[in-house]
Amino acid sequence: MASDVDTAPLVGRADLVQAIRAALFDDVAQGQTAAVFLSGESGVGKTRLLREVGARLRDAGAVVLTGSCLDIGDASPLHPLLQALRRFDAELSTSHARTSSAVRGLLQMFADETAGPDGAGALLERVSRGLHLVAEGRPLVLILDDLQWVDRSTRQLLLYLLAGLGDLQLTVLAAVRAESLQGAHPLRRVLTELRRLRSVRVLDLAPLDRSDTEQLAAAVVGDPLPAEAAEQVWQRSGGNPFVIEELARDLRDGRDGLSDTLREIFLARVDALPQHAHAVVHAVAAGVEPVEHWLLARVVPLPEQELIEAVRAAVAHRLLVGADDGYRLRHRLVAEVLEHELLPAERSALHRRYAEALTSAEAELHQARLAYHWRRAGEPARALPAAMAAAQEAERLHGFAEAHRHWSAALQLADNLAGGPLAVDRAELLGHAAEAAHHCGEHARALALLEELARIDGMSTCALHIRRARYLAAAGRSALAEAEYRLALEAADCSPRERATAAAHLAELLLHLGRYADAGLRAREALELAAAVDGSTSEVVLASAALGFSEAYLEDPDAGLAVMRRALATAERAGRPDDVACAYLHLAELLTGPLNILEEGVVVARRGAERVAELGLGRTYETRLLAIATNGLFRVGQWAEAEKVVAAALRHRPSGADAVELLLARCRLSVGYGDIEAANRDLDSVATVLAGGGARHVIPLLTLRAGLAMWQGRHDLARQAVQRGLTESRSDDVAILAALVWHGLRAEAEAHASRAVAVDETSVRRLRDVAERVAGKSEKAAGPVRNVVDGFLALCAAEVSRLDGSDPELWARSVTEWDRRNHPYPAAYSRLRQAEALLARRSRVATAGRLLREAYQVAQGLGAVPLTSEIKTLATRARVSLEQPEQQRGGRDAVQTAPADDELAVLTAREREVLAAVAEGLTNKEIGQRLFISERTIGVHVSHIFDKLQVRTRVQASAIQLRSRRG
Repeated sequence: MASDVDTAPLVGRADLVQAIRAALFDDVAQGQTAAVFLSGESGVGKTRLLREVGARLRDAGAVVLTGSCLDIGDASPLHPLLQALRRFDAELSTSHARTSSAVRGLLQMFADETAGPDGAGALLERVSRGLHLVAEGRPLVLILDDLQWVDRSTRQLLLYLLAGLGDLQLTVLAAVRAESLQGAHPLRRVLTELRRLRSVRVLDLAPLDRSDTEQLAAAVVGDPLPAEAAEQVWQRSGGNPFVIEELARDLRDGRDGLSDTLREIFLARVDALPQHAHAVVHAVAAGVEPVEHWLLARVVPLPEQELIEAVRAAVAHRLLVGADDGYRLRHRLVAEVLEHELLPAERSALHRRYAEALTSAEAELHQARLAYHWRRAGEPARALPAAMAAAQEAERLHGFAEAHRHWSAALQLADNLAGGPLAVDRAELLGHAAEAAHHCGEHARALALLEELARIDGMSTCALHIRRARYLAAAGRSALAEAEYRLALEAADCSPRERATAAAHLAELLLHLGRYADAGLRAREALELAAAVDGSTSEVVLASAALGFSEAYLEDPDAGLAVMRRALATAERAGRPDDVACAYLHLAELLTGPLNILEEGVVVARRGAERVAELGLGRTYETRLLAIATNGLFRVGQWAEAEKVVAAALRHRPSGADAVELLLARCRLSVGYGDIEAANRDLDSVATVLAGGGARHVIPLLTLRAGLAMWQGRHDLARQAVQRGLTESRSDDVAILAALVWHGLRAEAEAHASRAVAVDETSVRRLRDVAERVAGKSEKAAGPVRNVVDGFLALCAAEVSRLDGSDPELWARSVTEWDRRNHPYPAAYSRLRQAEALLARRSRVATAGRLLREAYQVAQGLGAVPLTSEIKTLATRARVSLEQPEQQRGGRDAVQTAPADDELAVLTAREREVLAAVAEGLTNKEIGQRLFISERTIGVHVSHIFDKLQVRTRVQASAIQLRSRRG
């Protein structure tokens, strides 16, 4: 079953194509035979694979004959061979007259053939001799599609030739539809006999896995699919390539529902089932997978043996899959198709049997399934209690996304029962649904449910303000959240517990905004209030985390860290997910940020991410912790690993403040790589979410905008971004302000160097004043914070010197500062500028060359394209070689004689992944879809690979990859 669109790439089959080629060509000795039979369901890609392998074998020098069997029985003997010969003859050019004569002679032999006493054996011998003439000493490959319809004569020919009875080097590649080989199908006996030959392989072509499914769908659509659409394609297609392409085209063209093509295909397969198997498939389609055997037996009233035979038939027809935990449809699309084939009364009766069977079972009820079946059976009064129980069960297991879904279903059911005998407190349902939405990252939904709750429930003013503030903060609307917390504290009906809660959450929010002194004051207030209230563990954890961070930043790092570690221990003992997540979050932030204890900070962030994922907070806190880990990895120069962490986090589809953290982290990588399009896209997304956000996010956003603008040569835009950032004054985080000031002074220095934009002297004076204030403020901060700020101030002083003859000593100081902090990127930048200053003064040229080589090596290893380009430009202008001295001494021979094992040593881990994909023949777009990176970033990686391996083409790079693999 081939797709009607040939432009879709062959996905997920590269290894199989290579294995088939080896079995049919590379590993076949002269005069030997071999065969590969591909078995698989309709649409799994058998025909496409035959075409791909045939093309490669033809390119390798084999004679390839391709034919298809027809569903007409034995009415046309040897039809696929005759068809293959006619096609081959039509493709031959006039320069192949001898081959064409042999082909036509064989076709004429078939035309003249009459029944005779020598029988079929003589015919097979004549066919073998004719094929020998056609091959002319070259390997001959016979490719046959739809072998399930093969005629008797062709079956005999295959047995004859593959048994080596003909004097011919022949290999066969054939595809057979697995669901057709039922009962006493004659091909089953042929395949059984052929399996005995060591040169014959029968391969089951499996569906694509999830990653390959997404890659194929993205190729058809033309862009990576949103996570929700990708999940839907995966669930509905079951990895079947034909189905994937059909669904993807529907997405691309904006068509809703199921295409008639797919509907007819699946209906035909279901209709071909025996009667009882038909009933079994209908029952499983209506169930919640997996459907256990005992449950299926209750729903389908058949004797046990008949039920087993019916299930066996459905499995054999590739419609069901059986496992230890029950039965599943191979394609969820079958359920969609069959949904419309039953009458409403039939459908309701089927779901009622499921619900009654689950209710009467002795085992513990699965409330989610029970709610689903009662609802589909048209029994909302019985579905509602089950939905509520399912939501509570999900919350108990920290499955907040599932809990949100069940509470939402309960709300809908309650609306249907309005005025009925079943009394349900709608306010209680709204409260549970809003809290579950908040926990699973559906922030807009949580706020909407809360407002509805406020309209119908007499909840206290203080409680409403606290809850609204929590949801607003999670949605990234920090200014509004702060106002709500203050209103809560001022509310007349605020109880001591609520006051402690509001103060603790406000302290945590102020910490998030970078206002560490205010956060410390509020945290102390919250701890005093919590001390007077029993059972206030959550408030103590939040306030302690904020206080510890504040102390570590402003006063004593060791004392502050001790407070934060105690807060984490308290949270773990209490076991409340939000408290555990918050404690991990702020501890990891402190270590990877102000205290610059990067390695430990990354470990804490990743450990915390694993822990909160166990607690059901994957979309929210896990995402933010992975963003922190990404930032730490970026700073220590492990950019490839940081990319992997970002890709893992993005699968959660975060929103609100969680998305801000992650997009800023990814944008740092994009700016470093020089991926302008991706960086701009992320910055625009962050700016949209951050309406009303705090300086702790706005300043890094504007700093990144400035950095990106400078790599584009837009120094005026960089200046504007920095000036906007200087208006964000409500933050104690002098480190992020120092980074902004550096970017501002760098923009002016770049403008001076380029002479494209005039230097703004007023801006320079303002930036220098801000730098002095930052230096003064940092004196009041803890030692590690001052150290980080000193690094940026060193950069600021050196950038100022560029406005009036760059001072190499100031750049040398910056190199020392950043080397000491283990930040390779700013250290490499400083080396570039130091070398530039030395060359401008025509002094210490050898030192300048060494600095450029060191900076180049770091920039290349990171994948920092813009920085690498600047280094190359300066080196070319100064006629400085960027090769290491040992490479220069070894010369060309040293490179050529290096062992294959060492050839890839110069590549980063991410570059090796990209090279492996290049060697598979994938395009940059396909590699990006596989690795969840933009196509432009892949182009950057490929450029680095070419530079490092000293090659010019993808073919040369692939050859090195393959040589290394064999080594």
